[in-house]
Amino acid sequence: MTSTTSDTNMTAETAPVRFDTKIAVVLRDDLQPWQRLNVTAFLVSGLGSELPEVIGEPYADADGTPYLPMFRQPVLVFEGTKETLTAAHARALSRALPRAVFTSDLFTTGNDRDNRAAVRAVPKDQLDLVGLAVYGPRNAVDKVIKGARMHP
Repeated sequence: MTSTTSDTNMTAETAPVRFDTKIAVVLRDDLQPWQRLNVTAFLVSGLGSELPEVIGEPYADADGTPYLPMFRQPVLVFEGTKETLTAAHARALSRALPRAVFTSDLFTTGNDRDNRAAVRAVPKDQLDLVGLAVYGPRNAVDKVIKGARMHP
């Protein structure tokens, strides 16, 4: 038996899912298209590896072929100026939200060890950020990314 949601003819199974959390990526607006894609992929991989609650169940097609699980909710991608990214980073830190960073230096490295060393070499207030991923309660993430606009 299916229960219906209040004030609609939708069933609980067909009603839109509303998340009380948000996954947001903010990219610097001067990146090349390939850089935007690369930075986004790297940033969200950090969230999935540390926050198991963001990962859904594995997939399978009608033939039973298994596929890896993915995020259980949308990833919203925004863009902003260097200053917008710096401010978002500071707000994410002040709210202690889970976050991942991508700096301009990472375009010149070729492996995880060198990536981590490049970030470690620069104080947090001097990072040349080109991307930031953040996860947390919707309202808190909205405050962190204030000033960024949806990616076109």
